[in-house]
Amino acid sequence: MAYLFVGAGGFFGAVVRYVLAMWIGQRCGRSFPLGTFFINISGCFLIGFLMQLLTERFMVSPQWRLFLVVGFVGAYTTFSTFLYETSNLLKDGEWFFAILNVTSSVITGFVALKLGEMLAKTI
Repeated sequence: MAYLFVGAGGFFGAVVRYVLAMWIGQRCGRSFPLGTFFINISGCFLIGFLMQLLTERFMVSPQWRLFLVVGFVGAYTTFSTFLYETSNLLKDGEWFFAILNVTSSVITGFVALKLGEMLAKTI
């Protein structure tokens, strides 16, 4: 039964990720992987927020964590895409953008995770 919760959440996470990445790419261009950057950062925020709420603040069924965190956020955030795009930047000689992508994703993601945890603690 757990597979169904993960799979259903994963379906929605993957669709939201795809639509959002396409939307950002169309509006902001594709010279810097801003869509993936935004998805990674917002995914870090979501996992911090949801895990704080679902494990520390509220007693909810474990199926919700499977659906929301493992399924939805797991499919929504795509760190492998981040690495692939960074590799392509390096391959294209775009060292500055590659380094910017790695450092800003890690630092901003950590800050977003902590902000999500802090916000969840206030609810």
